[in-house]
Amino acid sequence: MEHAHLGRSGLLVSRIALGTMNFGDATGEAEAHEILDAALEAGVNHIDTADVYGGPQTPDMVQGYGTSEEIVGDWFARTGRRDEVVLATKVYQPMGTGPNDRHLSAYHLKRACEASLRRLRTDHIDLYQMHHVDRDTPFEEIWQAMDQLVTEGKITYVGSSNFAGWDVATAQLTARSRNSLGLVSEQSFYNLANRAVEQEMIPALQHFGVGLLPWSPLFRGVLAGRDPGPDAVRRGSDGAQAERRRLADQLARYEELCHRLGYAPAQVAQAWLLHQPAVSAVIAGPRTTAQLRSSISALEIELDTATLAELDRIWPGPGTAPQSYAW
Repeated sequence: MEHAHLGRSGLLVSRIALGTMNFGDATGEAEAHEILDAALEAGVNHIDTADVYGGPQTPDMVQGYGTSEEIVGDWFARTGRRDEVVLATKVYQPMGTGPNDRHLSAYHLKRACEASLRRLRTDHIDLYQMHHVDRDTPFEEIWQAMDQLVTEGKITYVGSSNFAGWDVATAQLTARSRNSLGLVSEQSFYNLANRAVEQEMIPALQHFGVGLLPWSPLFRGVLAGRDPGPDAVRRGSDGAQAERRRLADQLARYEELCHRLGYAPAQVAQAWLLHQPAVSAVIAGPRTTAQLRSSISALEIELDTATLAELDRIWPGPGTAPQSYAW
């Protein structure tokens, strides 16, 4: 297993991270534990979850939320392998019906962190990530709360997810004014079919030394090939099928290229992300151990310059701002 520094930090994480959004929803506890066992045996040391995972991902429903963390916590208790893992979770989404059961106020951050620790059955979180930007809470308040959690030993590093480039810049400059380390990672929606983060987010991350952790590397299964198998549950959604129709011409060219290379489209999509210089690790969200092994196998694929150029022609990026839209 290859490892890389998480951004500018000294922390080393496996280039493939195990995402657990399916745990408690599409994947039951027994199978989830099998996936966790297989991941660590393959050398994966980075497990990513969120307080909200385990139920329907909608803003107005909290049924099942916390289940993914509980499944991971039960696995720690069963195996005793907590110290082998870089454990990441997230905070922001509603975890109850009260007005302060969500977002990034200092009040909620303290309570949400303690609740995650209980569900995860651990005394510390290695990477505590803001699941979304909260434009109603100043970063001064957020960093005060995060610094306190670090001082108490409850978290070690702080990351973000679904931020804009200017949010990263604002967060980092505020942290710097407090002599805080600031963000070490950002989780963004990034894949061959959606490269929007290349315009402003990736330049910001590289400038501030923040590692990129792409989520949905297969674009919700759209990039998994014509016949990804019965376990590709997200691929069967109406939205994914609509994207397959919208991108039919590009997908045909892409799948033909993958056929010539001798690799499955899902493997190539993840290998391409691993070739991007800002990426610390790719978050794979397998529903089964077979899907996990497919993601890990992407590490073995070396894409040459000509292949990378052909992928750029099929899936062109937006370019880097401001040159992408100004002289």
